[in-house]
Amino acid sequence: MRAAFQYVRSLVFIGQMYLAMMVLAVVFLPYAIWHRDGALRAMHTYCRYVRWSAGVITGLRSEVRGVVPDGPVLVAAKHQSFFDILLIFGALPRPRFIMKKQLVNAPFLGWYALRVGCVPVDRGKGGQAIRDMTARVKAGAETPGQLIIYPQGTRVAPGVEKPYKVGTAVLYGELGQDCVPVATNVGVFWPRHSLLRKPGLAVIEFLPPIPAGRPSRVFMAELEKVVEARSEELRQEAVAQVAARG
Repeated sequence: MRAAFQYVRSLVFIGQMYLAMMVLAVVFLPYAIWHRDGALRAMHTYCRYVRWSAGVITGLRSEVRGVVPDGPVLVAAKHQSFFDILLIFGALPRPRFIMKKQLVNAPFLGWYALRVGCVPVDRGKGGQAIRDMTARVKAGAETPGQLIIYPQGTRVAPGVEKPYKVGTAVLYGELGQDCVPVATNVGVFWPRHSLLRKPGLAVIEFLPPIPAGRPSRVFMAELEKVVEARSEELRQEAVAQVAARG
């Protein structure tokens, strides 16, 4: 019975989450058209709202740990669900994502993402996609902030291994900026292919930065090591919470 009730709560949460996206997109639209900061304000407001409503409706609380960067850096994050996107974007002052090209066509989300400077990439083009990505990032270099990339290129379930892609190393070298790794356990509570949202404490954690200028192989090895190790520790923390709830 408790599981069925949680499923209903999850459906209610999901429905109102997308309704809120439409409402806020319309409310902020004049400001967003007039100034890019209007789009940023709208998206930050939405991130805060979803965090709050997830806790109230489903019991899924969230926490941002570590030192959140406020200057121009590359952020390389573990990606497990839509929730970690919201937590990372909401925590950073001027975030921009490297995102799938297909998301440009998503209602509301696509236009707002482009408005704040997100960089769409066609992942199906292999090496050309990397060249396009670096060119677009350089073209938008005048926009200050934090550029976010998912090194594995897609959502990966907690505890599952998937190789890190070379595009992150290319950006790290081209930008000449420090890289801030981010670990998470949100996939334990917000699974990739499920409507169920489990109660507990979802965490994203900003880890100590990797300084600019390291060789690509050294950088990638360190990035994968720290992100995977800390994400596994957070996963175990989350699993213990779920087990304690029965």
